[in-house]
Formats: sequence, structure tokens, C-alpha cells
Amino acid sequence: MNRYNNLNIKKTFQGKKYFNNPIYPSIPESLDDIYVETEFGDRTDILAHQFYNNPSLWWVITIANPNKLRRDSYVCKEGLQIRIPLNPEPIIRAYNRLNSNR
Repeated sequence: MNRYNNLNIKKTFQGKKYFNNPIYPSIPESLDDIYVETEFGDRTDILAHQFYNNPSLWWVITIANPNKLRRDSYVCKEGLQIRIPLNPEPIIRAYNRLNSNR
């Protein structure tokens, strides 16, 4: 899933192209969530591949852990307990809804 498919391309007065910043949905806790303790070398894209079979869904894990993971890095600090939403489909649908008319 390309997160930028639903974002409109804008142009500046000088003709440079840019995307609107995406809006991310809040991800409420669920009884189905998985909690893992990060180890040395863990990255959000690798965890997304492991749990979702899709490394491009790294942002789901990052958004689900706003006070623990940085949005500007794949790297996870060692020893953090992070939440992995088990089913990313409703999160992806909410993301697409929020960004469809931008």
C-alpha cells in the first residue's frame, strides 16, 4: 500500500510539486493487539513484514506507539514494550478516508 496514492499533488507558485502532509488515524487499543519487547536491531519495517507480511505498513506500528517510537526513523530502541495492532485493515481504511479528498 502506497500511503501517498490518495494525497493530492500540489504546486507552489514556482511550479515545484509537493504532497499534503498525510493525516493519520488514532489507533485505539484492542484485545487483539500483540505486545512485544524490542530487541537490538529491531526496526518498524521489519516488524511490519513479520506481522503483516508488508514492510510498507511500518507506519501502523509507529502510529500505534506515539510515545515510544519516532515517526522519522525505522529504528526501535532496545527493550521497549510496543503494541502491534493485529489487524491493520481498519487502520488502512481510516487512513484512506482521512486523506481521500485532500
